[in-house]
Amino acid sequence: MVMVQSLFMALKRQNPGNVIDVAAPAWSAPVLARMPEVRNIVEVDLSHGELGLLKRMRIGRALRSRYDQSIILPRSFKSALIPYFAGIAQRTAYRGEMRYGVVNDMRVLDTEATYKAVERYVGLGSDPSDPVQPPEIRFPKLQVHEDKRHKAAARLGINEAVPCVALMPGAEFGPSKRWPAQYFGELAMLFDKQGFDVYIFGSAKDQAIGQEVVDASNHCAKNLCGQTSLEEVVDLLSLAKIAITNDSGLMHIATAVGRPVVVVYGSITPEYTPPLSDTARIEYLNLECSPCWQKQCPYGHYNCLKNLGVRQVYESAKELLAAERG
Repeated sequence: MVMVQSLFMALKRQNPGNVIDVAAPAWSAPVLARMPEVRNIVEVDLSHGELGLLKRMRIGRALRSRYDQSIILPRSFKSALIPYFAGIAQRTAYRGEMRYGVVNDMRVLDTEATYKAVERYVGLGSDPSDPVQPPEIRFPKLQVHEDKRHKAAARLGINEAVPCVALMPGAEFGPSKRWPAQYFGELAMLFDKQGFDVYIFGSAKDQAIGQEVVDASNHCAKNLCGQTSLEEVVDLLSLAKIAITNDSGLMHIATAVGRPVVVVYGSITPEYTPPLSDTARIEYLNLECSPCWQKQCPYGHYNCLKNLGVRQVYESAKELLAAERG
């Protein structure tokens, strides 16, 4: 969802008068609300994988006669139904599941020319006859609300005057994207010795791994997993001097609020979803078995993550911090 802002930026660059509304799951609304390119958010109350034909029909019909074009990012049949029921004249999408008829502006995805996910998104907003390929990519930039940040920091006991480091040890994808919690804990102790406060960010699902990091850090890190709303995370991450993170949604939020990041990659290649930032370092061992694209290690060893040492990540972070200080 963060990467899609690059598409919105491209649409506004093509025509500043373009009005952009986004139909998306309710959970994504706090992120979309921080994108100045977005006018309205149409919340789609459907669970993952749910067809919800009648719901999609009702939503689509409520949107009739409002739009000239829809850009459909998922490649599933059901994702194209709302624009179809809305009667939008131009319904643009990549070829995916059998959806001829519901999509009438079908594009063929050249995975070699547009390997990065963000390039694929932006490509859907461009004219296929445009000779400029791949399209220009502008990095996402989420708005930060300082007043809301102050309130959230006060509620959580965060001293904004003390430099801090953000750790994001979770990854919704699965364990093959998660650098060991023990390593995050050791990293926290190294930063603590340098005078940094260390905070762990994540959803309620990450509370357990966040506590593992706290225990491994000799309790110098503070676990905020599940204690913040997504909106608060956007604001609070802007406080961090640096974020060390797995390849995850929070990684993209950290870069989108302008924070330097060190990103650990395991089963997925950084070529697909790299941090969209000029102040990022990628730690990826590129083993013979990588990338496997599996949620769990097919061999059971997770060497792509376990063999990536704490000191290596720490040195990358120090270099980024030194560069930021100029």
